[in-house]
Amino acid sequence: MTRQLDSGIIFRQQTSLKGVGYMEEKKALLERIRELKKQRNAVILAHNYQTGEIQDIADFVGDSFELSRIASQSAADVIVFCGVTFMAETAAILAPDKVVLLPEISAGCPLADMVTAKALQEKKARHKGAAVVAYINSPAEVKAQSDICVTSSNALRVVDSLDAEEILFVPDMNLGSFVAGQTKKKIILWDGYCPTHHHVTLQDLLAAREAHSDAVVMVHPECRPEVVKAADYVFSTGGMIKFARDTSFKKIIVGTETGLLHRLEKENPEKQFFALSRRLFCPNMKLTTLEKVHRALETMEPRITVPLPVRELARKPLERMLAVA
Repeated sequence: MTRQLDSGIIFRQQTSLKGVGYMEEKKALLERIRELKKQRNAVILAHNYQTGEIQDIADFVGDSFELSRIASQSAADVIVFCGVTFMAETAAILAPDKVVLLPEISAGCPLADMVTAKALQEKKARHKGAAVVAYINSPAEVKAQSDICVTSSNALRVVDSLDAEEILFVPDMNLGSFVAGQTKKKIILWDGYCPTHHHVTLQDLLAAREAHSDAVVMVHPECRPEVVKAADYVFSTGGMIKFARDTSFKKIIVGTETGLLHRLEKENPEKQFFALSRRLFCPNMKLTTLEKVHRALETMEPRITVPLPVRELARKPLERMLAVA
């Protein structure tokens, strides 16, 4: 039974109240999706922050880079990426021979939008000796100008592997600060952030602790430094999933987008999970619906492609990351 009162979870509760007619329509829609998926030789990938019904229809659920790697290794001809634009771009870069569909073309990422190729060029000119490290949550054109990419789970390991002593870290200043606190490298931060994580405050965390005094707190490194410092554990979404599975703790406060709670509850029914804040809700991640997945498979649109020159350049920092981590 869901306990958190965030809008994403309210949506899941409300859908159960729509009656028999709705459930029959949904059942028929799911069957059509399965039939089209078979016809197209398609695979459906869903990010951990998608709604529960999208996660449930997916063949694989994970973080953005994990899913892109699956896309590149899959025998499928068509990739339906239920996420946001930069994720589908990364899949298109790593799997150029496949058709990559993004069911909702307007599903962007505010964090990725906070860095542009032009702005990065100007910053690089002022820091000529710095290695450019791009968080995977960045546009293809930015990856193409970077030396190496990172994810939230491997950022420190990748940064420490570089020969350069000065690192230009784009675009997430909170993840960059998290890395800076654990490395001897000089980290130059970009003025970017994930609005969903950045708007969570220390007061939110303290209030969650008071409400659930017997629970431990885990947060994502995209949260503000003071929130990260006050948490018991700091993990990527993949790390959170592993921790929840392996830990003996029975109650966990989750400091990341509330879509992850669906998977955590589904995989760990004997444990309780509580959203750290109602504000941990990404509207872009909730734009994908079953109807849009069906339409994408039926029309083979919207298709995400990356121009060849950009694709070839952007692939290099991704491959360098894979070689390290």
